[in-house]
Amino acid sequence: MGRTAAEKIISAKAGVDARAGDFVVACADLAMIHDTTGPIAIKAFSEYGREKVWDPSKMVIVLDHATPSPNERISNLHMLLREFAARQGITLFDAGEGVCHQLVVEKGLVLPGGLAVGADSHTCTYGAMGVFAFGIGSTDMSGVMLTGKLWLRVPGTMKVIFRGGMPEGVSSKDLMLNFIGKIGADGADYLALSFSGDTVKAMSLSERMTLSNMAIECGAKAGLVASDEKTAAHLKALGKGEGSPAYDDDDAVFDRVLEIDASKVPPQVALPHSVDSAVPVTEAAGTEVSQVYIGTCTNGRLDDLRIAARILSGRKVSPNCRLLVCPPSRKIMADAIAEGILLQLVEAGAAILPPGCGPCPGTHLGVPGDGENVISTANRNFKGRMGNNKAGVYLASPATCAASALEGRITDPRPFLQGR
Repeated sequence: MGRTAAEKIISAKAGVDARAGDFVVACADLAMIHDTTGPIAIKAFSEYGREKVWDPSKMVIVLDHATPSPNERISNLHMLLREFAARQGITLFDAGEGVCHQLVVEKGLVLPGGLAVGADSHTCTYGAMGVFAFGIGSTDMSGVMLTGKLWLRVPGTMKVIFRGGMPEGVSSKDLMLNFIGKIGADGADYLALSFSGDTVKAMSLSERMTLSNMAIECGAKAGLVASDEKTAAHLKALGKGEGSPAYDDDDAVFDRVLEIDASKVPPQVALPHSVDSAVPVTEAAGTEVSQVYIGTCTNGRLDDLRIAARILSGRKVSPNCRLLVCPPSRKIMADAIAEGILLQLVEAGAAILPPGCGPCPGTHLGVPGDGENVISTANRNFKGRMGNNKAGVYLASPATCAASALEGRITDPRPFLQGR
C-alpha cells in the first residue's frame, strides 16, 4: 500500500514507518517564533533551566505582528526577543523585514521534504514548498527549543484537485475561499491537504503559498503542494539545494478526494464573521466599505500588487473609503518600487505601510471604527480580528479589493480588468 507525502515526510523525521493515525516523535528542521508568541515561548523555555536552545541554526525569530512598535510594552517585548536572539545566536529579522511566513519561504529557510513548526497557525504556508509545516502553541514550542523534537499524530490526507484554467479576475485566493465554503471551517479537521491538478501546476509559487496559507482555515494540519521545477528554480536562485521532495504515491490512501473545476469559480467574498461564509462577489456587491487592505502573508506579494496596480492605475480610490497597502517583505517592497507599482498605487490614493503584518492582527495599524466594514486580502475575518469587534471584515482577492477601493463598496473586479 502506498503512502502520502505527509506520511513519507513524518516517517523520515521520526525514523519509523509512520501511517495516518500513528503517534510519533519527530525532529524539526525549523522552528519559528515571532513578537506575539515568542516572549511566552522564551519564558517557558527559561523555566527548564537550560542555557542554550537545541540548535540555533534551526531557529528564527521575526518581529512582524506589531512593527514598528506602537507602545513601550511592545518595545520591551521586542528588546527581549532581540537580546534572546543575540545571546543564543539565532537569526532575527527585525521590524520592517516583513512577515514571518513570507520571509521563511523567500529566504529559502525550508526545503522540500522538511518538517517545520512555528508558533503561529499560518506556518502551514511553507507547504507550498513541499514542506510538512504547521503551527503549535508557545508552550509546545518551548519543548522544541529544548529538544528539537515534538510529539504528533500523523494526519490523514485530503486530496484537493483543481482542474482547468482560472478565468480573468479569478485567483488562487478565490479558489480557496470557494473550497472552504464548500467543506466548511472544520471540513478538513486535522487532515493534511494535498493540492494538485493542472491548475496548481500552472500556479506561481506565490499563488501556491495562498493555497497552503489558508489550509488552517478549514481545520487542516498542513497544506502541501508537490515540489516541481518552479520550487527548484526558486531554491536554485537562492543557492539552495532541492531538499528531499516527497510525493503522494498513486496507490496512497486518502481520507477524501475532492475535484474542483477552477474554470467555473467566480471571484469570491467571505462574509463576516467566518471564512467559510464565502459567496460569489455578485452576491455581496454593493456593500459599502470604509477600509480596504491589501497585504498579509496570504496576499500582498508582487503578483498581488501587480494586479491591484493594473486595476487602480490612472484611477482614484473612492473618497468614501481608505486603501492601505502593506508589502509582506522588504524585498517585495523594493521590487514593487523598482517596477513602479507602488507609485501607481500611491497616485491612486493608497497609503503604503511598512513591511509586516500591518492591520491583519489588529494590534496597532489600521484598526477600523465601530460599524465600519473592511474588505481585506487576509485569511481571517472572525469578530474582532482587525482590532474592533464592532466592525465587519470581508475577505477577498487583491483584484476584488482593488476594485472595491475604487467604488467604496464591494465590487466585481472583472469589468475593471477589461482592456488592461
